[in-house]
Amino acid sequence: MSKKWLWVSFILAVSAMLSGCEYSLKVLDPRGPQAETLSNTIIFSIIMMACILLVVYVLFTIMLVKYRASKLDKDYEPPHEEGSKALEIFWTAMPIIIVIILSIVTVQTTTTVENKPDAYQNEEPLVIYAASSNWKWHFSYPEQNIETVNYVNIPVDRPIEFRLYSYGPITSFWIPQLSGQKYAMSDMVTKINLAASTPGSYMGKNSNFSGKGFAHMEFEAEAMSDKDFDSWVNDVKNNEQELTESEFNKLLEMEHVGRKSYSSTHLSFAPAPEGEHAGHHHGDEQEKEESPHRTGHEHGSNTEMNMTTDTTHKNE
Repeated sequence: MSKKWLWVSFILAVSAMLSGCEYSLKVLDPRGPQAETLSNTIIFSIIMMACILLVVYVLFTIMLVKYRASKLDKDYEPPHEEGSKALEIFWTAMPIIIVIILSIVTVQTTTTVENKPDAYQNEEPLVIYAASSNWKWHFSYPEQNIETVNYVNIPVDRPIEFRLYSYGPITSFWIPQLSGQKYAMSDMVTKINLAASTPGSYMGKNSNFSGKGFAHMEFEAEAMSDKDFDSWVNDVKNNEQELTESEFNKLLEMEHVGRKSYSSTHLSFAPAPEGEHAGHHHGDEQEKEESPHRTGHEHGSNTEMNMTTDTTHKNE
């Protein structure tokens, strides 16, 4: 009976671990140059650590076998042996060399993924503003003058520059198969560069705990040909309503919504917290009163609402 329950516990533990590995495994299935760089770095680090473990386990086995207890007399005294300077230098230098190698690779990888992909250095990126609010994502296309909620379409083989910020708590923007993750904050805009080399549908999410609804804060990023992308943009412009300030305010207060599309963006009446609207440099008090949505900072009420809700939950 004990063996049976041991196997059951093992299977349940493995199932639980695998259920949380969906996004982690997608990191090793890149569909863009930035994601491929990150994937190669992860694989390199895994191989390097595996080699270290192999050496440790081999030496451990040798020590167990060679220096195991024997049947010699109890009064036996082993001969005196001096330490090996060569071995001491080796096992002191090797960790330093390993750290240096990993540091160089990490710095190179970070520099590469923070900039525009090398293959698209001469192309202008498509700028998309990605703002989070109450467990949903708003994607604004200033060049096309359209906006979507909880899904984003991008053309393949073109550099994309996401400009991230938040209406409320800090979130983390992550599309595992296209890029790494980066925080979105209320008082500033952070940028993440990526490109999709293969058409397809890729899931993105908020990877930073930001409240009770963060687990459902997922979105679809679909990479499509230029022709399909232009067709989709024209369809949104011709068939969807404009995004008004009152509609946008309602969206901010709603906790969960489905996919939505609009033939204009909120950037005209609620600009992103960058440039003159960045951080705490929002202009004079009159400007603040006239345009309370100029930055995510003024929407701190959402954070306070979340905290109040969570506190009420705990008290209940």
